[in-house]
Amino acid sequence: MDEKMLRWALIISSLTLALLVVAIVATAIGPANISVDKVALIIISDLTSKIPLLNQVQITKTWTDGEAGIILLVRLPRVILGLLVGSTLAVAGVAAQAIFKNPMADPYILGVSSGAAFGAATIITFGLYGLSLAIPLGILTIKFGAIQLGALAGGLLAAFLVFNIARTGTKLPVETVLLSGIAVSAFFSAVTSFLMYIGGHSLSQVIYWVMGALWSADWNGIWLMLPLALIGSFIIFAFSRDLNLLLLGDEAATHLGTSVTVLKAGILALTAVITAAAVSVSGIIGFVGLVIPHIMRLIVGPDHRILIPSSILAGAMFLTAADTFSRMIIQPTEIPVGIITALVGAPFFVFLLSKKKKEAA
Repeated sequence: MDEKMLRWALIISSLTLALLVVAIVATAIGPANISVDKVALIIISDLTSKIPLLNQVQITKTWTDGEAGIILLVRLPRVILGLLVGSTLAVAGVAAQAIFKNPMADPYILGVSSGAAFGAATIITFGLYGLSLAIPLGILTIKFGAIQLGALAGGLLAAFLVFNIARTGTKLPVETVLLSGIAVSAFFSAVTSFLMYIGGHSLSQVIYWVMGALWSADWNGIWLMLPLALIGSFIIFAFSRDLNLLLLGDEAATHLGTSVTVLKAGILALTAVITAAAVSVSGIIGFVGLVIPHIMRLIVGPDHRILIPSSILAGAMFLTAADTFSRMIIQPTEIPVGIITALVGAPFFVFLLSKKKKEAA
């Protein structure tokens, strides 16, 4: 193993270990603190009861039913969803910055967040909660709430409009995509503001959703996110070499065998889908897809073969830690995690701008 691969392995191993620690601590602490060993035993016991191959494992029960309910129904789904949303926003941010060749790009640049807010606000304002969807999968039935479906549909609609407005024949100029994203985002933001204005008693619920939070996390949201997060991250990582070639310029990438137009369209479409899925279950959580790729790029460099997996791990860890902080800082009240990420991300964004200004001087 050469020195570079050894360094990459060390980085991934360190981030993975740190992520496990953050996840375990986040699951254990709360208004009712439950020891780490109890958390582990509760999770293992639940798995043994559901997986036939593990039914023979005997575990002595040292916890109460109330503690099991807190871990399995409240904290564990929230932690897992935080991991999924954080990793998805981070990898989407890496992809967006690579395609637009702009370190200030983020997953919401395609107007997905504004479209999702419009979809969620429509459901909340008009009380369309009967639009929920249940999908039976053998012994498991996954139920998607109306707000989740509305936000997902709105986010995908916004991306669809952006692509169709920007498309010129078979080409998809990224500059036009950027401008289209701004225009579509402004339109949906205006409609959402109007819905909030006429919403009356539902205004506060829309505001809480727009702020971004994980307090409504459940296993259904996880089942919505899990396949999209895994497949989306894998596909983007599979094109690491092509994203590296884009750093050399479109013409150089084309000469080296990359279909630049197809690559950009495909990665942008995938970014829109996974971002819409993330927003649909968490609301609008800003700066994760902007800050995390920057930090990891400073640590590991611009090579997407290490930048993507390290950003996935760091994004998952950052959002989980921020959510844990948001629910512990002012008990028993919770602060929307979108506020915490913005408080951390905005100063870092200013730091980046000042650094770029000094480099240009």
